[in-house]
Amino acid sequence: MSRRIGFTGDVMLGRLVDDRQHDRPVDAVWGTVCERLRELDGLVINLECVLSTRGRQWQRTHRPFHFRADPEWAIPALERAGVDICALANNHVLDYEEVALRDTIDALDDAGIAHAGAGATIDEALAPAVRTIGGSDAAGDPSGPESDATPAAGNDGLDIALISLTDNTPEYAADDDSPGTARIEIDVDDQATRRRVREALERARETNPDLLVASLHWGPNMVTEPPASFRDFGRWLVENGVDVIHGHSAHVVQGIERYNGSPIIYDAGDFVDDYRVDEEMHNDRSFLFVLTVTPDGRPIELRLQPTVIDGCAVHEAGPEAAAWARERMRTLSAPFGTEFDRDGDALVLPLEN
Repeated sequence: MSRRIGFTGDVMLGRLVDDRQHDRPVDAVWGTVCERLRELDGLVINLECVLSTRGRQWQRTHRPFHFRADPEWAIPALERAGVDICALANNHVLDYEEVALRDTIDALDDAGIAHAGAGATIDEALAPAVRTIGGSDAAGDPSGPESDATPAAGNDGLDIALISLTDNTPEYAADDDSPGTARIEIDVDDQATRRRVREALERARETNPDLLVASLHWGPNMVTEPPASFRDFGRWLVENGVDVIHGHSAHVVQGIERYNGSPIIYDAGDFVDDYRVDEEMHNDRSFLFVLTVTPDGRPIELRLQPTVIDGCAVHEAGPEAAAWARERMRTLSAPFGTEFDRDGDALVLPLEN
């Protein structure tokens, strides 16, 4: 049985989102997309905030924005959407210093939500997030006593391992003794980068995953095209066994490349936040990216369902916004030779040759 795994761009639950969530149902942040999220076999997000009510704003260097959400509602909201893995290697995990990062990790651990990309040391930050989706074991122990009955065919879960890396915010980088992110330079010729990434990939492979994901918070804001160094790096990751690249950071979508049968999502844009909207670049418009994989983890299709942020919540895009998003994605992906099919509001990218 094939599995469907959702990937989103930035999920920022702080500031005005946090304020509104204290006065509305816990799943309101997912708007009209909630049931679509829950129907997936797995869901991966970039969590662009800390989950804590403690800590003080980072003041050691200039940081214009600080994002923090109350875990009392944020964790139930993530659970309601069915989030399986949070990428944490980004430029906000130390916005409220170490105590809030520790609270975030503890809250995710208590909820059984896997995470990668940040920790008390660089060793912890490089550890992969590991999750089994679908199948009888995905949510814990199989139900019922031991039996001699043969399990139903195709009932095994899909094992995912995800590494999370960033090139943002050097002052947030973890080291042997300090907390923070798994930070690298996006440069395939940089020996330190190659060593660190290979270490992370080797640790992920040791879990024997069916699907290996690299989630990358890379590059500056409001840029619609990845630089050549990012393209080289994404392809190098695929050549080193990564099955899907989940990029984010720009706040706007970038194009998608199909490379050796693997999708490179250069930037998934923003999924939910309270940011000011640029009327030309439309950082409020993106997609839910749904990857279909075979039982052994081979990607066969990537479906892009248009979304829009409104009222500090994510919604399915209306006709005008969906048409704009489809055209923007087609245009940005054309330089990679990527051509999409159309299915209703969605774009569909076949991944098999």
